[in-house]
Amino acid sequence: MDTTGGQSAWIDFTKDFELRLRLERGLSDNTVLAYLRDVHHLSRWAEPLGLQPTEITPDHLRQVTALLAEVDVAPTTQCRIISGWRAFFRMLVQEDLLKDNPADFLEMPTRPEHLPDVLTDEDIEAMQKTFNRSKPGEDRNYVMVEVLYGCGLRVSELVNLKLSNIYAEEQMLQVVGKGNKERWVPINSRALKLVQDYILYQRSQLTIQPGEELYVFLNLRGHRLTRVAVFQFIKQAAEEAGIKKRVSPHSLRHSFATELVQNGADLRAVQEMLGHESLTTTEIYTHLSRQYLRDTISTYHPHYKKH
Repeated sequence: MDTTGGQSAWIDFTKDFELRLRLERGLSDNTVLAYLRDVHHLSRWAEPLGLQPTEITPDHLRQVTALLAEVDVAPTTQCRIISGWRAFFRMLVQEDLLKDNPADFLEMPTRPEHLPDVLTDEDIEAMQKTFNRSKPGEDRNYVMVEVLYGCGLRVSELVNLKLSNIYAEEQMLQVVGKGNKERWVPINSRALKLVQDYILYQRSQLTIQPGEELYVFLNLRGHRLTRVAVFQFIKQAAEEAGIKKRVSPHSLRHSFATELVQNGADLRAVQEMLGHESLTTTEIYTHLSRQYLRDTISTYHPHYKKH
């Protein structure tokens, strides 16, 4: 790595950072570009001051985060930028160009408590009742809702699920998530039976288009479903069921995780099943759980009910 010259050093280090992200971590293009933008913002601040990447201190980074707050950059975005800096400076530490990661000394801005709408078992059942299962497309939709809610998959993971990803004897799905990272997710016996029946009785009747033979869930023309199509039928089912909450495929994933945490599941196990790279992302469900506990006390404790 060339560490001479402020601007050229930033360019060289950023190129090495991009190469490492793509080759070693297998991140998606969007994630890589976001990390590179985070470093670019920092370099634009540092270069006029003649600061090389190896000269950046925690105080420098605090000055930049203060500027971000002044221009009303959202706390969630600030957190993401700091995560990008941490990854960048971690590379310099690993290359023995820095002793410590200056971004590790930053406190993450407080995230606003955003509690997504959570669906109950009754909500899910009401949505599923809107599907006429005598119709192939609607039976497939019924099954997809069951898998989204029962396994906590992202909608992209659901539409890209392959027949070879189903391990029936182990009751597991092999899921390919963000950055092409694979993980194992349990599938309960009810959801598994629904998927197997769909494949046997519905999917087998389709004229499957070339290149789509590997995928589980197909539309009636034999093409893989799009994320938009899944969003639309879930939104429609929620409306027909009279559910007033904001409902999307991601709502089912949120609900899956919330149910687990509220019922005492280990947070790291939930992180593994959701495919979160950082435990921090999973911790939102701890906040959801705490809110649930507060609501429970205020509803059922006789003293709180009086006031």
